[in-house]
Amino acid sequence: MDSAETSPLTAGVSLRELLMALGDSLVEVQAAPAGLDVEIRGVALLDPEDPSTTQPGELVLVIGARGRAAYPALRAAGRHGAAGVVVKLDGPGQAAGLSEIAAEAGVALLSLRSEARWERVNALARAALDDALPGRSGEGAAEGDLFSLAQTTAILTGGTVSIEDAANRVLAYSRSTDSDEIDDLRRRSILGWQGPEAYLAKLREWGVFQHLHSSDEVISIDSHPELGIRRRLAVAIRSGDRQLGTIWVQEGSTPLSERSDQALLGAARVAALHLVRRRRELSEGLTFTRTLLAGLLEGNTGPQPLATHLGFDAARPAAVLGFSYGTADVVAAPELTHAEVTNLVSVHIAARHRSALVTQVDPRIYVLLPQLPRSIDIDTLRGWGQEITEAARRHLGLPLRGSVGCVVSGLGDAPESRREADRILDAMLRADVPTAVAALPDIQAEVLVSEVLTLLSDRPEIRDPRLTALVAHDSRHQSRLVETLLTYLNSFGDVRAAAAQLYVHPNTLRYRIRRAEELTGLEMSRPDQRLLAMLQLRLPPPTT
Repeated sequence: MDSAETSPLTAGVSLRELLMALGDSLVEVQAAPAGLDVEIRGVALLDPEDPSTTQPGELVLVIGARGRAAYPALRAAGRHGAAGVVVKLDGPGQAAGLSEIAAEAGVALLSLRSEARWERVNALARAALDDALPGRSGEGAAEGDLFSLAQTTAILTGGTVSIEDAANRVLAYSRSTDSDEIDDLRRRSILGWQGPEAYLAKLREWGVFQHLHSSDEVISIDSHPELGIRRRLAVAIRSGDRQLGTIWVQEGSTPLSERSDQALLGAARVAALHLVRRRRELSEGLTFTRTLLAGLLEGNTGPQPLATHLGFDAARPAAVLGFSYGTADVVAAPELTHAEVTNLVSVHIAARHRSALVTQVDPRIYVLLPQLPRSIDIDTLRGWGQEITEAARRHLGLPLRGSVGCVVSGLGDAPESRREADRILDAMLRADVPTAVAALPDIQAEVLVSEVLTLLSDRPEIRDPRLTALVAHDSRHQSRLVETLLTYLNSFGDVRAAAAQLYVHPNTLRYRIRRAEELTGLEMSRPDQRLLAMLQLRLPPPTT
């Protein structure tokens, strides 16, 4: 990953508009040397340890440094024409020094609350820029806080309101000053943040969910005193053909207003805008995490951006697991399989380690295990990998291979663990190791031989040209001299054993060995030549 992940430069928003989108509970203006009408046209995520690639007009999120440590990033942002910089303060008294640097650099300075998460400001800033695109203006103004929407809907309908997602989880509800107005169902739903299963079963029985799934119309559910349930109205929250949730209005001691249906329809449309935004923010937060994770594993960024973003302790042990299904019996897995395997890995590893992160770098899947206990051992990690490969074979029919990278002392050494995981997978695929999951001590010899073969493959000048000529002779004449010689060497010169493997007479094998020696001038009685032949003849034949 580059030192800064940059959003495309778009139609801009003013710093004033951006501050309204972020809210003063999230950021605070420390300096604005060009005023609040300066235009923000993009967002960049900056690791201050790397050279800045900031573009003019961007808002730079300095996620890897606090307080005075952000001075160089602030000056660099000014040199590159950035519009503003967001930092976290390291303690009281930091703002003055940073503000002075910002004034000199000519960039706005915003401080992010210490408890706030970077993905939140990243998602909100990008969403504000999205709203500035042609055809998108006005969306943000129609939204607002879901609790405020619930309260407004309650006023318009004369009832008490709850807003749920598609899984019947309560997202927001209106306030009520009279506890007698609330029936037992609403009370239990709010306290548990989900409708009671017995009542959900009744709604299914009455066809309520079927109606909500297929219609935009408001539905009325009669009161059921025997169940402690008062009359209700409900309407689906929809985006196109997809149901995002439901708004419920419970009638109190007085009837609902005459125009409750109309109020509910309007509320559902506003709630749809809010839930679509909510989904986009979650998606952007996930993309943000994956970007930082890929940068760390590839060694392009340090550990602090990811640690700061997710609140990890970068000083605790970490390890990387690698998985591959690019074997000879799986030539090309479809895109659906990529998602299925990643999901399977994610679910199984999350059950074992809460902080685990999963990403895919084609054709491999990597699991970063941060914040491991210091007592963790390779056997435990190997066991986790075996659970995943067994599940992949059982549920997906895929021969997944897994590797366990070394346990490193801190998050900053995660690239070392990833490299070891790759070395193991490379050897497993080249040597066709029978085990599904391995750590370096399990197949150290295979790994080293694999790397020697890679060196021979990449460096033709260090190969023996006589053996190269023998391979070419076999290809031209459709003979089996290379196969025979390699089988003989792998059998430690046991002619009968080698002949049995090739299903030929021992004399036939002896003839082929002599023929190979005549053609090449090699002497299989010499140990160095035997060793080189054993290695070089394992290289795959050249493609034509």
